[in-house]
Amino acid sequence: MRFLMMTVDDGTPQGPVDDELQARMGAFIAEMSRSGALLATGGLDPRATHIVAKDGKAEIVDGPFSESKEFVAGFALVETRSEEEAIELCRGFWAIVGSGRGTIQRVYGPDGD
Repeated sequence: MRFLMMTVDDGTPQGPVDDELQARMGAFIAEMSRSGALLATGGLDPRATHIVAKDGKAEIVDGPFSESKEFVAGFALVETRSEEEAIELCRGFWAIVGSGRGTIQRVYGPDGD
């Protein structure tokens, strides 16, 4: 089973990232990679291209989008045996980071069930 775990930036000010947090996160990512659970991870540029499609025609939509108060700031694509295992990986992430918001969504499709 594959899951996409996303962190959300809702505009809440964050403190500086210190060396200890970076080291703990590096070890966490390395362990997930060694176990085979981590398939991909990364941070996302807050600037995005917005597309609206209608009747098979896609168009770029200009911003700014005042209704958008938060955005996906980072992600991890993981492969686990169960949703509970994905939730535990997510708990491990938040135990290091401290505070924030995120989502976990099951990924369907090729190689994802």
